[in-house]
Amino acid sequence: MRPALEVADIVRAHGEEFRHAHAASLSPGQKRVLRAIELCRTAALGGHLERCDQCGHERNAYNSCANRHCPKCQSLARAEWLEKRQAELLPAPYFHVVFTLPESLAALALQNKREMYGLLFRATAETLQEIAADPQHLGAQIGFFCILHTWGQTLTAHPHLHCVAPGGGISLDGSRWVTCRRPDFFLPVRVLSDRFRNLYLRYLQESYAAGKVQFHGDLKRWSDPHSFAQYLEPLRDRRWVVYAKPPFGGPEKVLDYLGRYTHRVAISNHRLKELKDGQVSFTYKDYKHEHQQKVMTLAADEFLRRFLMHVLPNGFQRIRHYGLLGNRHRAENLARCRELLAIPAPVTQPRRDYRARCQQLTGHDLLLCPQCKIGTMVRIGRIPAANLVPRCDSS
Repeated sequence: MRPALEVADIVRAHGEEFRHAHAASLSPGQKRVLRAIELCRTAALGGHLERCDQCGHERNAYNSCANRHCPKCQSLARAEWLEKRQAELLPAPYFHVVFTLPESLAALALQNKREMYGLLFRATAETLQEIAADPQHLGAQIGFFCILHTWGQTLTAHPHLHCVAPGGGISLDGSRWVTCRRPDFFLPVRVLSDRFRNLYLRYLQESYAAGKVQFHGDLKRWSDPHSFAQYLEPLRDRRWVVYAKPPFGGPEKVLDYLGRYTHRVAISNHRLKELKDGQVSFTYKDYKHEHQQKVMTLAADEFLRRFLMHVLPNGFQRIRHYGLLGNRHRAENLARCRELLAIPAPVTQPRRDYRARCQQLTGHDLLLCPQCKIGTMVRIGRIPAANLVPRCDSS
């Protein structure tokens, strides 16, 4: 069911004045996202005409923008990604570990997204692999994937990685499967935190020395070497937040759980409550007060500014696989894992039409007539697109 209010409605109502007010500061990527959301599933993108083969009901089915920041375009992409992951699941408990950048680095990260988010992936991946390989902890090669989120519940900057890994790995000599020593414990959080902090600060210092970190506005005061060292110094002795959530308990629960995290955008349409007199109201969870559900109201200009803070650089991969699940050797590594665990390879499913996949993966039948709930919608004509089509970024 279509939500009563969508981000697209806010963009259509206030996007033009927002573009004029922030013309000098909006990046080309942010402008593309605004345009894509504005045009998504409208006649501007074209589509096709459908008619029910039972009751004759007709409808226009407009194309989606396919932009990865659009709240309406993530369901099928999420379902397809989860379908691929299903074939990779192993019979082991799965663990969810979250690595978070300190709040004092969030503003600098917004000005250096590609560099600092890239370092977040690098430091996190190296931390997990190094600590897991240590014989004092697990003594194994592990596989995992990381999902980048850059927002908090109120759309402020909060860069963090959600990492998911099976509770075990291949021994360092490759001869056996090593299981976690306890079913409810993966790796020590304090050790992960210290290593993550040290690696990230080292890599950030190296990036700064190489001239890869930029400073704008209020952050210019930290741009010279002495000031930058002062900026980082308080972070060196602070405990960085690494949070290990309880294990899933088995692969059958992993996909349902992951559906909450993959292909998310900064805010879903279902959290929007009202657009009135230039003000946007939306729900959020207040984690400082026992996850209470509250409502925040922002001026439309501020809402769009916060939303666009989380537009990623073009082509930046926000879901990455590491270790045994790294893209290059994933198939052979998984085959070796199954061999060591004495389990058969998954049966390859034939590729289906996207509508059939959507029905199986999301439970929503795109072809069912919305009028009579019996007939099938059949394509009877094409609706041409307008000349102005947004440039998509579905990476």
